[in-house]
Amino acid sequence: MTFWELIRTAIMALNQNKMRAALTALGVIIGVMSVILLIALGESAQAYVEREFAIMGSNVIIITPGKQETTGMFPISAGSHRKLTYEIARQIKRKVPGIIGVASNTLGLANIRYKNRQRNVLLIGTTPDFEKVRQLYTQIGRFLTEEDIERNSRVCIIGTTVKRELFGTHRALYEKISINGSKHTIVGILEERGMALGIDLGDIVIAPLPSAQRIFNVEEVMEILVGARTQEDIPRATELARKIVRSAHDNEEDFTITNQDSMLSAFSRIFSMLRLMLVGIACISLLVGGIGIMNIMLVSVRERTREVGIRMAVGATRADIGLQFLVESVTLSVLGGMTGIFLGFIGSTVIHVLYPSLPIGLSLWSVTTAFLFSSAVGVISGVYPALKAASVDPVEALRYE
Repeated sequence: MTFWELIRTAIMALNQNKMRAALTALGVIIGVMSVILLIALGESAQAYVEREFAIMGSNVIIITPGKQETTGMFPISAGSHRKLTYEIARQIKRKVPGIIGVASNTLGLANIRYKNRQRNVLLIGTTPDFEKVRQLYTQIGRFLTEEDIERNSRVCIIGTTVKRELFGTHRALYEKISINGSKHTIVGILEERGMALGIDLGDIVIAPLPSAQRIFNVEEVMEILVGARTQEDIPRATELARKIVRSAHDNEEDFTITNQDSMLSAFSRIFSMLRLMLVGIACISLLVGGIGIMNIMLVSVRERTREVGIRMAVGATRADIGLQFLVESVTLSVLGGMTGIFLGFIGSTVIHVLYPSLPIGLSLWSVTTAFLFSSAVGVISGVYPALKAASVDPVEALRYE
């Protein structure tokens, strides 16, 4: 028999028991669909996190007080004898090449008021380079200037959420708001940026560093952000910044320097392990589906024993008989795999419609892997039934009722 004749014979055999074939293929369908959806969700979650970091600026080096031994995690301020200062940030800006700017930050929750309206927001005290490093620009008005820092000006920039909640449709620029009881003039309104790493970038207020230090009653800064010009500039800028901070701290490294690449690498490793674990769980469904195919094919061999005997009597070889049942098993598995791929595509489309912020989509490698795996399941599951059919004694088969 030719290959296409084997396929046609397999489809005719499956067509005689449509419901049984459909139920048998269900395990493969669920397994393939699960593999595709879980891989798609894992990849989309990783892409989502990378996009969130990109929103907060790229090639950013973060210096925080306190020595943190665990690498690749979010920088945490902890236990340092010496604090970071604005002067250290200025030295980094003067002495480190290949950077676009250096921002000194302190932050905390603050209560803001305008007339009879008030709101608790994240207040960020910073310096002018924060705009370039974190890529947070104003749509109306201006950002902070060096003159604001030098004169300790009581000015601020507000996000779009703050503007909407306090002012509604009225003009906010150059109005005065109270920040923890201290009057500040609004000189800029940030662009609409949405959420980033769980922070609503429209629900923040930015003030000059000296003003925020006075509001929070602190002298040090919580972090220094260094914006490298390119990714290739990060290692050199990191080492030079480390030397400057060590020098200011009497050659003691009681601070932590990290960057977004190391944090993204940590996230990538976590997502890879989770994706591998979830795909392994999904593959169990495929294995269960394979066992179901093997079971049904064994039943089919018993039911069609007389047919096997007749075919052998008219000249079919044992290889022909075995190949027929093997092709039937693979056909059943492949049809299940193709159905699973289609349902996986439908599922990913539905998830994208329900959660448009999640960049979910099917990758070619996940579809190919799922299809090949389902085909392999069909081959493995069909080998034993095929051998069983090929070993039937033609004389006994013709007597079988």
